[in-house]
Amino acid sequence: MRAAFFDLDKTVIAKASLVALGPELHARGLLRRRTLVRAGLGQIWFQRFGADDKRLNKVRETVLKITRGWDREAVRDMVRETISEVIEPLIYAEALELIDFHLSEGHEVYLVSSAPGEIVEPFAELLHLTGAISSTATIDAEGKFTGEMSFFAQGENKALAIHALAKERGIDLAQSYAYSDSETDVPMLEAVGHPYCVNADRTLTKIAHEREWPLLIFSHPVTALSRERSHTPFFVSAAIVAVAALLGLSGARPRR
Repeated sequence: MRAAFFDLDKTVIAKASLVALGPELHARGLLRRRTLVRAGLGQIWFQRFGADDKRLNKVRETVLKITRGWDREAVRDMVRETISEVIEPLIYAEALELIDFHLSEGHEVYLVSSAPGEIVEPFAELLHLTGAISSTATIDAEGKFTGEMSFFAQGENKALAIHALAKERGIDLAQSYAYSDSETDVPMLEAVGHPYCVNADRTLTKIAHEREWPLLIFSHPVTALSRERSHTPFFVSAAIVAVAALLGLSGARPRR
């Protein structure tokens, strides 16, 4: 069995999911305006320069501090109530076409994100994907976030989770695909035989050139409803679908 693993932020959607939900969190009294402004500035930096493990770990600690005491089900309900209005319009058309291609080929398709499952899982459901790999926040007996995390789906942990899932599902990683934008996802890209760099940051672009990994640009946000309409595929997406269709294409073996 083959699978395709898609990073979420800047790969499937055009903005960090947590930043996109920021205004709604603020409206519901869960996020202060000052924090919202700082998150917006951080998004600008992230889009321009990318983020290494040190910066992402700092972001993680900040997010955990902010979310301490939030009700898990309230957050899950908020995401489901607002996903069509807030996050769905950020979906890249090129990503949607690739996802549909992999599903049509019988591949399992997973979102892989450092965002918590309360955000990632509803999005995977919206796109009718096989499942998701995401961070797991610790929840207390009252169903509230403790400000701690039992699993952080970032860096090497993404690769470890992919390998564990492959073993459980019988996925052939040497014949599978991964798509991501960040240098921190190099372990995830190395885990499969067909890695693709999407909207790559500067460091990942350099690595892609060194390893001859394909570089893709996604730039046309649409909504999931676009699946139900006939549309002309964008050039980059159509080209990569054509390449991916050559199932005998040789690729780097996954790292063990």
